[in-house]
Formats: sequence, structure tokens, C-alpha cells
Amino acid sequence: MTRPRTRPDPDRRRMLCGLPALAVLASCAAEAAPTHIVVHKTPWCGCCKGWVTHLVRAGFQPQVVEHEDLAAVRERYGVPFTLSSCHTGVIGGYVVEGHVPPADIVRLLREKPKALGITVPGMPIGSPGMETPQGDKEPFETLLLLDRQGRTQVFARHP
Repeated sequence: MTRPRTRPDPDRRRMLCGLPALAVLASCAAEAAPTHIVVHKTPWCGCCKGWVTHLVRAGFQPQVVEHEDLAAVRERYGVPFTLSSCHTGVIGGYVVEGHVPPADIVRLLREKPKALGITVPGMPIGSPGMETPQGDKEPFETLLLLDRQGRTQVFARHP
């Protein structure tokens, strides 16, 4: 006498079939770049608010922390005064100093170079948050901050 063939429970079958998809989704989530960025700024800086607006439009989720003086923040993250600007961001273990275009942050997080972070020193006219009503722009570079000694290399050029 042969025993009738039994089929696996449909719920169990769905669960077993779904495991490979779940593994793929988990690996994608692990590879996804962070979107939460902490932005250290002074309470009275308007261009910093403009930069935060650019971050939001690019899909980042900024958390703004206000300080009377950013010197201690910059020292903590290794940004020398000569490479500083008016705000300091921190994301994915990197420092982001100044009016860095969001696309450069995305690239930094994707490429994961061995560095402290990136910086746009000063406040270049036309950089994110530094737009003028007339649309004036000056060329600027985003620099890769290699170490606490202030060594840099060009990360991106913006005409």
C-alpha cells in the first residue's frame, strides 16, 4: 500500500520561498548609505539653513544641533581652521565641513575612502546654501580631508 503524497503547508511554503528574497533585502539594507546627518551650526547663520534645505531635498534627514562656537566641534572631528566653513556635518563616520553639494556626500558614502571626510573651505558664492538672487557663482572644489594634519586632495570640482 502506498501512502498518499502530502504537500507542504502553504504558509510554510511561502515562508521558505520568501527566505532568499529576505536575505537579498537584508543585504541591500546593509549596503544602503546612511541618510541621517547631524549638522552642527550657530543659531544665527542663514546660509547654514539654506544648506540644510539642500540636504532635505536630496533625501537626507538632518538633525540640527546649535552651538555658540564650532571650534570644539571642528577640533573633535579633525577639521583645521584653514579648511573650515560655517557648519559641520557628521554622517557615516565622516565629517562634512561647509557648503558641500549633497551629490558629493552621496559619492563619499558610496566610495568610502580612507579619510576623515570632505570639506568646502570658506563660503563660495553659488555653492549650496550660498546662492545669490542674481545667480552669481564662483568655481570651488570639494576637498577630501585625509588626516588631522590637514592633508587634502581634490574630491570634486564645481565650475
